[in-house]
Amino acid sequence: MRPEFDAIVIGAGSVGNPTAYYLAHEGLKVLVLDELASAGQGQNKAAIGGVRATHSDPAKIKLCQMSLDAFGHWREATGTDIGWKQGGYCFPAFDEKVERTLRGLLPTQKSYHLNIDWVSEEEMHRIVPGINPVGLRGGTFSPEDGQVSPLLAAQSFSNEAVKLRAVYRYREKVTGFLRDGSAIVGVRTELGEYRAPLVVIASGAHGTEVCKMAGLDIPVLPDSHEAGISAPVQPFLGPLVVDIRPGSEGKTVNCYFGQNSEGQIIFCYTPKTLFPGENRTSTSEFMPIAAARMVAIIRRLKNLTSRRVWRGLYPMTPDGSPIVGKAPGVDGLFLAVGMCGQGFMLGPGVGMNLAALMVHGRPLIDPEVFGLLSPSRDLHGGKKEALK
Repeated sequence: MRPEFDAIVIGAGSVGNPTAYYLAHEGLKVLVLDELASAGQGQNKAAIGGVRATHSDPAKIKLCQMSLDAFGHWREATGTDIGWKQGGYCFPAFDEKVERTLRGLLPTQKSYHLNIDWVSEEEMHRIVPGINPVGLRGGTFSPEDGQVSPLLAAQSFSNEAVKLRAVYRYREKVTGFLRDGSAIVGVRTELGEYRAPLVVIASGAHGTEVCKMAGLDIPVLPDSHEAGISAPVQPFLGPLVVDIRPGSEGKTVNCYFGQNSEGQIIFCYTPKTLFPGENRTSTSEFMPIAAARMVAIIRRLKNLTSRRVWRGLYPMTPDGSPIVGKAPGVDGLFLAVGMCGQGFMLGPGVGMNLAALMVHGRPLIDPEVFGLLSPSRDLHGGKKEALK
């Protein structure tokens, strides 16, 4: 039977949407399947929209640099505003241990052409107006990082993909795969079957479940994280600020917040004791801890009005790195799962490189660097990412 499509993407989220767009941009007829009602309705809409290349992992650095380029030029390329704000990322240091950690990452980061440097205490006061001076030693600043609206980006990527003949089918859950020997040649859903010689699994927190249908044991273990957003205030904060100190209350590992293009302060923290599983009910502890952490960094934030809070899922892998590339032992199948809570910022970079690999046989970045994310690697190794 002749295939109806050139490629099928399972998942219309932070990674699936850009992958579909870049595959369609290559001239492929693409089908996107999602069990939810529209694009970006899974973990994408729970993202706070920060986009940084400030990592310690070479693959994440290179992919996020490409994402930043895509987001930064999106309005110019498509005429659509997705809330892009290039304010940078700032990691202040308030003690010697944090300073040593941040300075120790700079040689690796700069070796991959990341625009980042150590800035003095005085410069930090200029970059982050009102930052607490007590114990401040300076910090790192990467001015090319930024923020985007996850909801606007999802809508725009899917709209642009449709303009390139991509077909989106929502409320259609994948239930299995069509095979021809060792090759995947299509998918089966609750409503029918679709054939294509190329299939991408970009199913977020449900990566393990979908991969099992293809006979793959891919460990994606979700845990939940909470975030919030304030009412808009007069713009004053350029970068997204990341405080990586353990919280004095013993509950948090780090806290990060920034002011988006509409003036709202959006914020999140990583809990010291993680919440494994898919429970997305808001907790009573989040706002008191988050508020205390932010006010400890910038005193004027004490007057903010919180508008709402929510919880989303981080699809984690055992070694803390995404799983991207050709599926081991299965022809025609590619994986883009386990983004470890960074799917939104990685999405366009992953999509570009995966499309290039599928169509031209090699990614856009150095194949050796891209290979660090290979599904064929030891997926049960130790955690290696220093900056989450």
